[in-house]
Amino acid sequence: MAVNLHTTYAKEIVTTFATNSLTAKRLSEDYSWSGAQTVRVSTPQTVPMGDYTRTGTSRYGSPVEMQDVVQEMKLTQDKSFSITIDKGNNLDQGGTKEGGKMLKLQIIEQAAPLLDRYVFNTLAHKAGTIVGGAAITKANVVDRISAGTQVLDDAEVPDDKRTLFVSNEVYKCLKHADELMAIESIGKTALEKGVVGAYDNMEVVKVPAKRMPANVNFLIVYKNSATAPVKMNDTKLHQDPPGISGNLLEGRQYYDCFVFGARCMGVYIDVDTSAGKGKVLAPLNISTAGAVTGKESGATVKYTLDGTDPRYSTTVQETAGNIPAVEGDVMKAYQVKEGTFPSAVTEAVYTK
Repeated sequence: MAVNLHTTYAKEIVTTFATNSLTAKRLSEDYSWSGAQTVRVSTPQTVPMGDYTRTGTSRYGSPVEMQDVVQEMKLTQDKSFSITIDKGNNLDQGGTKEGGKMLKLQIIEQAAPLLDRYVFNTLAHKAGTIVGGAAITKANVVDRISAGTQVLDDAEVPDDKRTLFVSNEVYKCLKHADELMAIESIGKTALEKGVVGAYDNMEVVKVPAKRMPANVNFLIVYKNSATAPVKMNDTKLHQDPPGISGNLLEGRQYYDCFVFGARCMGVYIDVDTSAGKGKVLAPLNISTAGAVTGKESGATVKYTLDGTDPRYSTTVQETAGNIPAVEGDVMKAYQVKEGTFPSAVTEAVYTK
């Protein structure tokens, strides 16, 4: 006999998953993957303002067809688990391994942390801004976080719906920065897991080391700059299935995380690049003839020739050397390497 907890206890299981995930409800939920593995998002591109001319037949300027930047988002994370609970072992242990409780324990200790770890890692490597610096201390923590909020402000990212995710090391510094933590306003009344305070209209969420990417001090994330869809969250409890005296617990989570290229400046990452810590790759140098310099040994150059951002574009290509462009191509490129954080994007127009 199989009891499908996704049907009979769906609300309880989903609630358990959501309340134990630090990223749930804090990223965009505006897109649906229902019935699809891949979603293509088209972002209309506005044009620069010009001067109005009071004579002639094109007084507003020459009409330009509005273009779109297309981003393809394909779900890749399909995770599962399978656990048996022998009836004899359960009886010998006083019935402490009740099936439904063990499913919730699996979600709390394994499924939710794994999803968060993947989401934070994706955000950290696909952020619009990745900044390296010395270790965070009580003396510099306010300035470092304020530098991040300034980047978002200058990019005109809305100042509501921002979340500040901090490592435990950074949180230890925050506890001694009275001007940062508004405990009375949010910290003491917060109902959402992980919220420990507020700063500059942002929730401050403490992230355990096993979920935070190595050497990341903090992330500032605007909700509508990224999404982490969970298309499937299926759990089953099989009672006395063939070949087993007891319970068989099974579960499957199908999900992913994406940063929207058009809103990427709403994701800011601060990395500890002090001696022996993390590394953020330097931006490439690109000549107007497509020559690439400054590439890190072992790194890969990713580029586009149509002016789109190679970090999110469907037209991205890779090269081990120079960029094979032609006259008029808008070259945009950055470098990636395993074990490091990617560089910022460099742009040049091919005019050989």
